[in-house]
Amino acid sequence: MALSKIMECVPNFSEGRDKEKIEKIVNPFRTRNGVKLLDYSNDEDHNRLVVTVVGEPEPLKEAVLEAVSIAVELIDLTKHQGQHPRMGAVDVIPFIPIKNVTVEDAIALSHEVGKVIGEQYKVPVFLYEKSASAPHRENLAKIRKGEFEGMAEKIHEEEWRPDYGPADIHPTAGTVAVGARMPLVAYNVNLNTADLSIADAIAKKVRFIGGGLRFCKAMGVELTDRGIVQVSMNLTDFTKTAVYRAHEMVRMEAQRYGVSIVGSEVIGLVPMQALIDCAEYYLGIENFKAEQILESRIME
Repeated sequence: MALSKIMECVPNFSEGRDKEKIEKIVNPFRTRNGVKLLDYSNDEDHNRLVVTVVGEPEPLKEAVLEAVSIAVELIDLTKHQGQHPRMGAVDVIPFIPIKNVTVEDAIALSHEVGKVIGEQYKVPVFLYEKSASAPHRENLAKIRKGEFEGMAEKIHEEEWRPDYGPADIHPTAGTVAVGARMPLVAYNVNLNTADLSIADAIAKKVRFIGGGLRFCKAMGVELTDRGIVQVSMNLTDFTKTAVYRAHEMVRMEAQRYGVSIVGSEVIGLVPMQALIDCAEYYLGIENFKAEQILESRIME
């Protein structure tokens, strides 16, 4: 599929356990011309689905809105439980400019999508990151604080009135954040302990608001089925906060608790350069370039 303009979207849905619902939500991204589904992954502990899709702006918008309509119909947050914070059935919809589109195009697209979600599906919309209507709305964590259960009251506060949609939360679908941002890396580090307080303490040290890495957001998560915990991170600019740097800081902080790393995972897709940076660091490769990767040259 040759796309002249490429916009990426990584919508997060609050459903990670019901396979039938997951497939219904993902289907619109499989069937529309001008859209390519790159990846989708669900996590039962988080009870969350992350979809990575690219496409021409207009068909991408249509596919996203169709998926939103399905999710709003199928997901009931009054019955939802999971380790990941959430405020909506469709929790967040970021648009990321990739090729022949600008961040301004992504911002415009976020407004178009947000307006339809608010008016047609009656779900309040908060614009965030580059699309934010005020500085205090740039950070998704600040918008989502209180989650679905607390948003019913929060949304009536003057500073948290939605940008689009009704003034009250949707009774089962909650609210949604829509915005434009640059590519990020969702990277989780697993620890050999079941003590969530340790993961929380490490996350506080690693994330920027706790004095840690500038472009790192982090939280502790319990992986109940495995009997361990993890430090779940979003690296919002991997060129300035490298994956290996976040990994090593988690390792360093874990040592004070006598805890070690037992594994890690990438959620969704990751830019090739982020992994090249890790290879350069851990292997000590000098003057390495992406052009030296065989598959990279073949796909040119």
